[in-house]
Amino acid sequence: MPRRTATMLASTLILIALLCAGVLIPVPYSEMSPGPTVNTLGKVGGEPVLQISGHRTYKTSGNLNMTTVRVTGADYDMNLVEAVYGWLAHDSVVVPHDTLYPGGKTEEQSTQENAEEFSQSQESAKVAALTELGIPVTSRVVVSTVIKDSPAQGKLHAGDVIKAVDGTAVEHPEDVAKLVTKHKPGESVTFTVIPAKTAAAAEKAGKQPEGTEKITITTKKAPKENRAIVGIQAGTDHTFPFEIDIKLADVGGPSAGLMFSLGIVDKLTPGQLTGGKFIAGTGTIDDQGKVGPIGGINMKLVGARDAGARYFLTPGDNCKAAASDTPSGLTLVEVKTIDDAKQSLEKIRTGDTAGLPSCSAG
Repeated sequence: MPRRTATMLASTLILIALLCAGVLIPVPYSEMSPGPTVNTLGKVGGEPVLQISGHRTYKTSGNLNMTTVRVTGADYDMNLVEAVYGWLAHDSVVVPHDTLYPGGKTEEQSTQENAEEFSQSQESAKVAALTELGIPVTSRVVVSTVIKDSPAQGKLHAGDVIKAVDGTAVEHPEDVAKLVTKHKPGESVTFTVIPAKTAAAAEKAGKQPEGTEKITITTKKAPKENRAIVGIQAGTDHTFPFEIDIKLADVGGPSAGLMFSLGIVDKLTPGQLTGGKFIAGTGTIDDQGKVGPIGGINMKLVGARDAGARYFLTPGDNCKAAASDTPSGLTLVEVKTIDDAKQSLEKIRTGDTAGLPSCSAG
């Protein structure tokens, strides 16, 4: 066999071997890419995303799109070829697997966590929107979670309304932990609660719940810390003056909070926030209307631009990263509160875009 032919054959075999190895060898990476966007003013599967009953609503137009990121599953083994392709592609990002699934978190655990965050973001979006409009919302501190095999198991239950701890009234979820940790492990703490069933029955009847119970629990030492715990997580439950339902499946995480709150405001007020324009955005939101940062900002920008958005409402803490790689044709608008967002939407609606707060890469 001529030397040149032998060399070409050997090179071809080596290349085939490398390609096979690249396909077969798993690497500890995952991929993020643009996910679908959804107009919070529109419909999905024939149903409005935002459904409001018991209060007057108004006609809306245009788009207030929430944005998402698509990620590979926790159990998916990316190979070397896929990782290299992802690194070279502009519309995807390859990140260490532990970035998306820290501590060996399973896909099921991640899905459950995302669902809980999504549910909480919906509640906060409702509260922020109604508060912005001056519509009163009743809040109360409740037991959100009871940890298995903890001192509280069987004594406190999810949904119990916590009125006081050791006779001291609680107004915020963090008050509960502060009062419990005043004790030493092994000491007793007394909760004054309205049982979840009593509270639910009163709410259904449109009445204020009555009738408290005192429950005494012996604390124990927290794992790896010398402080007292009873094994619950306190949270906030809200009672709204009318029904607001957010109908959107197969979406998780807290990052749609801002866009949900703006959609609710738009439906509950005369006029149109968008003026018929296509606006997308992202950001968590708390009960006070403060907008927080999210992950995957650059993928969300690409998804928004591809869907047709002209403007993108961007959390202040994400502005630098977003401005460093902004898709052409998309204008970034910095927002820190729901009120910021409303003011920017007014500028967009009236064409006063020179006054929009912009993001800077500096």
